[in-house]
Amino acid sequence: MFKSISKVGVIATLMAFVISGCTYKNEITSTSVDGEVLKEYNKVQTTKQHLEIAQDKQRYVTTQDTLEGTISSLATQMMRNQKMNTHKPVLITSFVRLDEFKKTTEFGRVVSESLIDELSIRGFNIIEFRGQLAVSVNDEGEYFITRKTNKLKNKIPNTYVVVGTYSRQYGKVMLNARVIDNITGKIISSSRATYNHKRMNDCMLFKDCKPARTINIIKER
Repeated sequence: MFKSISKVGVIATLMAFVISGCTYKNEITSTSVDGEVLKEYNKVQTTKQHLEIAQDKQRYVTTQDTLEGTISSLATQMMRNQKMNTHKPVLITSFVRLDEFKKTTEFGRVVSESLIDELSIRGFNIIEFRGQLAVSVNDEGEYFITRKTNKLKNKIPNTYVVVGTYSRQYGKVMLNARVIDNITGKIISSSRATYNHKRMNDCMLFKDCKPARTINIIKER
């Protein structure tokens, strides 16, 4: 029995020595790390954290499965990304194709019209620049906004302008918007979002589907 106790004591002593030796080695290693290596390590960890935040932003903010969510995302980001607090008037233009700044669609007009409401309730001082000099009336109704330049005011107050573009991709539409100072060109705020509609063909969304193929019917001879 005494021999057994002695063996246990020896083993315990050896284990304690090995553990203390490992600890000592680790302390030597950690204290001997080069300063530049430690600096690069910290940079990598910081970059890793930024990438994790970017992934969360993509998953929960920029990528949306509905058009309403996409527009809300654009407006919320523009509110959060403001570089300065201002009550200067803001006017909103139609979103245009990324590859053609002078062309838009019903989709682009819907996005800009919806942004008027979304930005207004978030505190932006939105103005409507398409108002006529007078209300026009006919048998079908009363009208105030128009796209006929001869019925609009010649000048509008110094404002910020919201411009936006969209790009059609497979199964999604990518949108970018920014608030610009029309005098200096300075970007006051910006946002981007992806409308993940998951459609193989988005022609119904953009109203540009090709007409159905027709077959001529002739009398057999």
